Amino acid sequence: MLSTPERSIDDTTGSATGGATPAGSAHDEATDLLSALAHHRGLLLRTVQGLDDEQATRRTTVSELSLAGVVKHVAGVERGWTAFVLEGAGAIGNFSEMTEADLAAWGDAFRLLPGETLAGVLADYEAVAERTAEVFGSLEDLSAARALPEAPWFEAGASWSARRVLVHVLAETTQHAGHADIIREALDGQKTMG
Repeated sequence: MLSTPERSIDDTTGSATGGATPAGSAHDEATDLLSALAHHRGLLLRTVQGLDDEQATRRTTVSELSLAGVVKHVAGVERGWTAFVLEGAGAIGNFSEMTEADLAAWGDAFRLLPGETLAGVLADYEAVAERTAEVFGSLEDLSAARALPEAPWFEAGASWSARRVLVHVLAETTQHAGHADIIREALDGQKTMG
């Protein structure tokens, strides 16, 4: 269960309960976006229900992705972008400054490493989700922007608002929930979204 000061958001169903905030307020907008994010997190998390570590790490398509790897990646993306809102570009680093070790670590974000478990990844994701709700739920203004780090996929000198960051995290989660649904269906025929 994720919470904002006004509402509780069930991260498995995305349903919100509790008092409403004034229409048009930044906090109300954040609550709505966080509710949508919680819903799509719930869809992603359904893809790993009832699986053990072996099943969750099995590749079922030609891609390198596994269900545990997708959840781990999405948690890491959300953690990084939430830190960006608080700390700026340094929280996620400049692509042009990445070392070979950084690139290897980026690849490791898509798979379980020795000693990691699905249960551990899920616990981490829960903590990340709580932090995201805390940070975005407390912002007075979602328009506050920070300069993006240098990377070939960002326009030079561009900035993103907290709103744009939260929409990006929502889009990333939604996209990967779809990937995970395909992986799960190929694993055992279970469909989580259809």
